[in-house]
Amino acid sequence: MLDRRAFLGAGAHWAAAGVAAAMALPEREVTAAGERRSSSRSPGHLKQSVSRWPYGQIPFRDFCRAAAAMGLSGVDLLAQEDWERVREYGLVCSMGYPTKRQDFIETGFNDPANHPMLLRELESAIPLAARHGVRNVIAMFGNRRGRGDAEAIASCVAGLDRIKAVAEEHRVTVCLELLNSKVDHPDYQGDHTGFGVAVVRAVGSPRVRLLYDIYHMQIMEGDVIRTIRDNREHIAHFHTGGVPGRHELDDTQELNWRAIAKAIADTAFTGYVAHEFIPTRDPLTSLREAIAVCSV
Repeated sequence: MLDRRAFLGAGAHWAAAGVAAAMALPEREVTAAGERRSSSRSPGHLKQSVSRWPYGQIPFRDFCRAAAAMGLSGVDLLAQEDWERVREYGLVCSMGYPTKRQDFIETGFNDPANHPMLLRELESAIPLAARHGVRNVIAMFGNRRGRGDAEAIASCVAGLDRIKAVAEEHRVTVCLELLNSKVDHPDYQGDHTGFGVAVVRAVGSPRVRLLYDIYHMQIMEGDVIRTIRDNREHIAHFHTGGVPGRHELDDTQELNWRAIAKAIADTAFTGYVAHEFIPTRDPLTSLREAIAVCSV
C-alpha cells in the first residue's frame, strides 16, 4: 500500500531524469520587490499546485524550479521549514503541515483526548503560516477506534470551535482531509463527504473547510462531479490522483479528469487543485501532462 507516509521514491533513474529536466528549464524573472516569478502562466481558470512527497527523489530546489516553470502556483504538503524556501521561486506553500508527527493521520479531532495537543499545534502553526503566506494548513478527522459517527462529529465540532477564531484572525484555513478507509487508511473516520460536511457546517466558519481528495472519494463513494457541485461552499482544496493506484491522470484511470477540472472551475472555485499522484514513468513529464489535462 502506497501513501504519502510510506512512499520512498521511484528510483534513481527518475531522480536523474527529473534533475536534468529541471536544470534545463529557463531562469525565472525577478520582480522589483526581489521575488522570483515564472515568466509563464498556467492556462485555464484553476490554480494548480503539486504535492512534494511523490517527487522526493528530485532535490527540493530543482523540483521548485521545474514546478514554477510549468506554471504551477505552489507546492503542497510542506513542513514548516520549507514554507519560506519555496517562495524563492515565486511559489507558495499551498497546504502546510502544522507538525511532523508520525501518527498525524490517525490522531484527529474525533477524539476529545487529542484536542489539547491538536490545538497547541494549530495555535502555533497558524500565525506562522500567515507570516509565510501559507493560507491552508491540513488537519485530520482521525481513526474511528470504535466511535460512532454522531459522537465523532460532535467531538470534531467541539475541538474545531476552539481554533476557528485564530484561523479567522490570521485568514488561514484549516482543511480537514477526506480519506478512503477501504484501500489506504483502514479505520479512518472521515471517509465520506457527508461526514466532513456535517462537521464544517456545524462549525460554521469560512476558515474551517474540507480538503476533498478526489482519489479517496472516488474509491469510497464515486459521484465526484455532483458531490463537488453540491458541496462547493464546504470545499477549500482539492487533491488529484488516478484511480486505481493513485497514478497519472491519463487513460489508464477510471475518471474523466478534464470533466472534473471543468466542473470545479464552473463552481468559481478560487482555491488550489493540488496534484498528488504517484508517477509510474518520468515524473516531470507526468506532472506536465496532468497540468495540461486540468487546464480548463
